[in-house]
Amino acid sequence: MQEKKAWTDVKLTSPQLSREGMYKFALKSLQIQCVSSSETRNPFVENAVQYSLAAARATFDKNKIESLHKLLLLGLDITILGGNDFYSYRNLIERYGLPLTSESLATLPPFSSITLNIEDASGASCRPEVAKTGLGSSAAMTTAVVSALLHYFGVVRLSLSNDPQERKNIEDLDVVHKIAQTAHCIAQGKVGSGFDVSSAVYGSQRYVRFSPEVISYAQVSANAGFLLEAITNVLKGKWDHERTEFSLPPLMTLLLGEPGTGGSSTPSMVGSVKKWQKSDPHKSQEMWRRLSEANSALEMQLKLLSGLAKEQWDAYKYVIDSCSMLRSDKWIEQASEPNKEAVIKALLGAKDAMLQIRYHMRTVGEAAGVPIEPESQTRLLDATMNLEGVLLAGVPGAGGFDAVFAVTLGGSSTNVSKVWGSLDVLALLVTEDPRGVSIENADPRTNEITSAVSAIHIE
Repeated sequence: MQEKKAWTDVKLTSPQLSREGMYKFALKSLQIQCVSSSETRNPFVENAVQYSLAAARATFDKNKIESLHKLLLLGLDITILGGNDFYSYRNLIERYGLPLTSESLATLPPFSSITLNIEDASGASCRPEVAKTGLGSSAAMTTAVVSALLHYFGVVRLSLSNDPQERKNIEDLDVVHKIAQTAHCIAQGKVGSGFDVSSAVYGSQRYVRFSPEVISYAQVSANAGFLLEAITNVLKGKWDHERTEFSLPPLMTLLLGEPGTGGSSTPSMVGSVKKWQKSDPHKSQEMWRRLSEANSALEMQLKLLSGLAKEQWDAYKYVIDSCSMLRSDKWIEQASEPNKEAVIKALLGAKDAMLQIRYHMRTVGEAAGVPIEPESQTRLLDATMNLEGVLLAGVPGAGGFDAVFAVTLGGSSTNVSKVWGSLDVLALLVTEDPRGVSIENADPRTNEITSAVSAIHIE
């Protein structure tokens, strides 16, 4: 009897980085080995492949495992493409001599080549190699690969991205979430907030992180020959994360701007904050409490605005349209009726909460010695919040120099984009999308793919 093939080939292509990597994957031990140059290694994809296959093995019966083995003997050919919003293209726009506007960005073809950051003269640049915009590209990539493989293997069934009426199978998304979170955490060597992975899986939400203990066995055992057992525990573990639906109120637009200062190293900044927390636990806990209260206040005001839009649409729309043409210090003048006044008070409440959030983030940054809201960003954000129709402005995620965001009312986003351009800030094309992971069939290139899954859409 001929012995079964013990390994399969995995090819990983990243056209935007002009990179191609080859791996050997052991079907029995579930270990993966890069057989091409080390610079082509991608630990996020490696973990996604390993853990997705382990999840299939842990889920399937004997007959399905036999079918899976035959499928894997064909090899895996994975192509990674990231939407333009994840990466910086301002150098390309400037090279073409185009104005620094979102309209110029829109002229670039989808999935354009990615610019790499260059080390400084000392060779010790703290910036990440890829020029990113801070939207969690590694989390989105990990989630996309896990989703595609689990769907391809038949572990889950994902819905189509262009069919909003198709009901999502939450149980399948839960499986994707568990595997993607574990793969991402172990690839980056720590348990972060997990919000970026959760958003990629489920879409817009309010999120509370899972207890790190739920993946502790995987952290210890995954690289010690016990991957199958580790992933079985992950799938059966008590995931205590919380997520509830959350999105911007109607007639509001989320803008993301790239200041062009090169990006920040999130792990380095987070590490500095954690070091400060350990050195001064009492003060750090008090600052964190105040920041949490400000975040909750902003959430409450935005939910209130969503409720007012639903209950008093005419008054809500009138106020949003009127305030979109005015600075916030003039908004109260539009409160000619009680229902309109309620909308305006909620708008001003949200704005005040954001100012408190920014203040506490600056305070934390100063205490930890890291630029969570750098002085240059402060000047930019203050100028943005003084523009007509701007509700909020701040630094997203862990802060730093990566990006700024604004939430605008009505049609005022166009003016904000123009002002940003005059200040050397590129307004990106990204918009809020409540969807999570789904099968992408709008891209014509997917017609060339004959496998069970064409591509995976992440917002």
